[in-house]
Amino acid sequence: MDLKGKNVLLTGGSRGLGPVIAAALVKEGCNIALTARSQDSLNTVAETLRRSGATVVAIQADINSAENRKLLVDIATQKLGQIDILINNAGIETAGAFQKHTAEEIELTLTTNINSPMHLAHMLLPEMLERQSGHIVNLGSLAGKQGSAYDAMYSGTKAALIEWTRGLRSELDGTGVSVSVVCPGYVSDVGMFASFGVKPPLLMGQSSPDAVASAVVKAIRKDRFEILVNPLPVRPLLALNTLFPAVGTLFMRLAGVNKLQKEKVGES
Repeated sequence: MDLKGKNVLLTGGSRGLGPVIAAALVKEGCNIALTARSQDSLNTVAETLRRSGATVVAIQADINSAENRKLLVDIATQKLGQIDILINNAGIETAGAFQKHTAEEIELTLTTNINSPMHLAHMLLPEMLERQSGHIVNLGSLAGKQGSAYDAMYSGTKAALIEWTRGLRSELDGTGVSVSVVCPGYVSDVGMFASFGVKPPLLMGQSSPDAVASAVVKAIRKDRFEILVNPLPVRPLLALNTLFPAVGTLFMRLAGVNKLQKEKVGES
């Protein structure tokens, strides 16, 4: 897909990876509708992006609200025109021992990380299919490929997002509409992992926010199903884990991932 002139709806646009992904898409010539719950932060990001001459719309909305989702799509369409690309970037990491999470935390994580992306795609797909053109990118995680201790709920929602992407992509084959998933490992400087202020295990490494944004652009341009973003090769390890799950679990412990997860959430 040629991205120049395409209209993009991007969730989680006020902080973390959102502004970085938006900047990469603007550089490609896209028009962007950014959404998040914080209007002030959205306005700041939008003003920065507009300096390059791009058309950027900031729409305050809570994607977990059905009413807000409808309003979001309506306003984005009114301001930009047809939505060519949906980037489901918004997500939350409810880290910690699973049994200590409240019922409300479980519900919020499920709704934000998997239910809302599905609903937004469901709203935008009919027009994409009618035009026989469109692309959806879901922000997954390597945690969805290999679950992490003290991140079981986050890992589970990202695994669901990855497999939903796989199934929907197969379903849409030949329609002109496609779906991709980008799965970062540990990301530096911004985002969920960076907010904890801990260093990743040496055997896992750490990627830059720009590397994730580049992967999003590549996923759309090249119509890739899945892009893993990590400085060290992880596909062989994931393949090994699929064949021998116990080996994958042992590697996570020996690589220091379990120890890091405990450190991250303050577990003894």
